[in-house]
Amino acid sequence: MNKKNEHHKVIAHADSVALGINLRHLRAFSAVASAGSIAAAAEALFRVASAVTRSILDLEAALGRPLFDRRSRGVALNAYGELVLARALRIEREFEEARTQLAARGGIDSSADVHSLFTSILNGRRLAVIASLAEKRNMPAVAREFGITQPAISSALKDLESGLGVTLFNRNARGLTATPAGEIVAFYFKRVLSELRHIGPDIAASEGTLQGSVNVGALPLGRTQILPLAIASLLARHPGLHVTTVESPYDALAASLRSGDIDFILGALRSASEAKDLQQEPLFEDRISVIARAGHPLARAKRIDFRMLREASWTLSRHGSPSRELLERFFSDARQAPPLPAVETGDLAVLRGLLLESDMLTAISAHQLRYEIRDGSLVVLDFPLEETRREIGLTQRLGAFPSPGARALMDEIRKVVAGSPDFLVPKGRQ
Repeated sequence: MNKKNEHHKVIAHADSVALGINLRHLRAFSAVASAGSIAAAAEALFRVASAVTRSILDLEAALGRPLFDRRSRGVALNAYGELVLARALRIEREFEEARTQLAARGGIDSSADVHSLFTSILNGRRLAVIASLAEKRNMPAVAREFGITQPAISSALKDLESGLGVTLFNRNARGLTATPAGEIVAFYFKRVLSELRHIGPDIAASEGTLQGSVNVGALPLGRTQILPLAIASLLARHPGLHVTTVESPYDALAASLRSGDIDFILGALRSASEAKDLQQEPLFEDRISVIARAGHPLARAKRIDFRMLREASWTLSRHGSPSRELLERFFSDARQAPPLPAVETGDLAVLRGLLLESDMLTAISAHQLRYEIRDGSLVVLDFPLEETRREIGLTQRLGAFPSPGARALMDEIRKVVAGSPDFLVPKGRQ
């Protein structure tokens, strides 16, 4: 087996372990860790001691590691157990928050023991199936994705809906539509899945190996230089990692970050009101620049004024994007009418082609066209836009506990920024 196939086999195994973890076993594990003995945990869970023992043994078998040191007077967590407990407690908090939200907005009774229901009928795979139903809205597609039958999905969904006492999906001719309760359940199931997927990498990292998947929300500014350099450097040392970048508008990435679908976002930071439940870390300051092809008439101009810019042909990012708003605010503050673009695009490849093949101008961060500027095919015009500075950095979900791989990639991004003179470090971080 070659290294590439070996790598994908490791990733697939890690994901299958996460999806196969039985949440009932995980709850038994948490109870034993809290009580310090099988007997006390069994009493708290209203289960027989032999069933709790079997749950612990099955969980240890699934993870391939012992989680307790057995003693004459009970059991004590070992180092592996401590790692698993950290994730287990976070999962319990997610289920409790799901119960709160379902009671407030999903129509269930506030006294319902949702945690017991979830852990008794769902494993990681069923969590993923329900979450996928909310996303794909098509049962045949989900059945194909997970290699199971539609009746099996229908049965699992019926059990969950019966236990909760609410409908999670409305059926219609075009497929499924999640109800408010269904949206809540899918959101928190994704968060639980994220925690489950981190258990294996947590254990591997404690043994000196970084593995598992890292999902990065990549906004435009970081895609050209920072993220590629950081990923290449990290994977050269830790080939067991698998990195996926997700390129979407900020609002979509923030939603994915909140649900646990991605680990962090690299790009322009937002206002406190937009990121009230997110943790933002500024890494450097950036400003937009006016950029053109090397032979553009304005590249030879001794002085560029607002009239010359207004008369030029422009290609700009779409209305409402950060760089577009910064440019328009700059012109407004100068009491000048902003340029009207002939082309609006969020695709860097289209933008690059238009600049190279025409006399169009654009206004974005020079970092996004770094290589064309470095080789001389594009140039930054002598019309500084100092008032367009903004902070670029990392965004995580508030209270998140990233996987070892995600933490390592964020550290690598910090090193790339700190090691390059191209980035302006914000005041207070020098």
